[in-house]
Amino acid sequence: MPNAVQNGETMKFIHTGDVHWGMSPDSDKPWSRDRAQAIKESFEEVIRLAREKDVDFLLIAGDLFHRQPLARDLKEVNYLFSTIPSVRVVIIAGNHDRIHPNSALMSFTWCSNVTFFMNPELESVVFKDCNTQIYGFSYHSTEISDPLLDDLDISDNERIQILLAHGGDSSHVPIDKNSLTASPFSYIALGHIHKPQVLIEQRAAFCGSLEPLDKTETGPHGVFLGEIDSSTRQVTALKFLPLCRSQYISLAVSVTPKTTNTELAARISHEIQSRGLQHIYRFIIRGMRDPEINFDLDVLESRFRIVDFQDQSEPQYDFAQLFAEHPSDMIGFFIRALKKDEMSEVEKKALYYGINALLQTTDERS
Repeated sequence: MPNAVQNGETMKFIHTGDVHWGMSPDSDKPWSRDRAQAIKESFEEVIRLAREKDVDFLLIAGDLFHRQPLARDLKEVNYLFSTIPSVRVVIIAGNHDRIHPNSALMSFTWCSNVTFFMNPELESVVFKDCNTQIYGFSYHSTEISDPLLDDLDISDNERIQILLAHGGDSSHVPIDKNSLTASPFSYIALGHIHKPQVLIEQRAAFCGSLEPLDKTETGPHGVFLGEIDSSTRQVTALKFLPLCRSQYISLAVSVTPKTTNTELAARISHEIQSRGLQHIYRFIIRGMRDPEINFDLDVLESRFRIVDFQDQSEPQYDFAQLFAEHPSDMIGFFIRALKKDEMSEVEKKALYYGINALLQTTDERS
């Protein structure tokens, strides 16, 4: 049986969402299968945390599933919910797991502690034993461009009032922060934006994706743990708890004309091993390099989780000397035509690639 919350006590909740159960991030990489499993294991960790912290509510703000859930997916997560019978689980569907007329959700029977808001219109459920009323609605289409959270006709009452919503951009329930601030909700649990962030201090937050799902989702990911005073009906504590198995980490590595390929590979290898082999890395190479060196780091991609290399280094040509050596041939003409004080990145690359090609042609002929 769920725990009752008495007057003067605190109501505790975990806010999560954007779990994307069933997704395989980095599908073209050898670690993709591990990442799909990590999503499930992190959600299992959320269940363990709900039990350990003895929370009253587990709020899931949409996109629990990456796509239309199959019956076996529903059974898997329902089993997890059944292991925390004292926790009230409240769910909405987001744009990814939106509700279809033929969805397995339509005929599925959840365990007794689960409430799933199935309707596209705002509805609410009152939990009398903890004096709490939770509002929410589910997606039935891929996009909702109407600002459905603006000027909600919700009257203040003597209950803790919580809103579950999924959106935050122009195509998915645009959000007006001022409108939410003026609302009577004690807490607004938001999903869809994958970066965890507090929108309104002690009032509203995006939980972010539970696990980072692509290379743009850097930084820690996890859940929010909150407490609401049953008397004042205000959030008294809101803490972000990192839970993700892996992070996407972007690192810039500086090189000089003295940097060799072996040295660069060793430095990158050290960075990865010191930060953690479980993480996924993006490297940007910057600085000036020896024109005769092209960095080849394929061996690292076979050893570590490296999702992206960007070589933005520039060859350190001595254009004055090159022009002096080739004043009247194609190399000199090319330098005179393209070299100038202020150059865009595209112009620089055209100059470097052109000079490199011309020098290679000269070497082949000599």
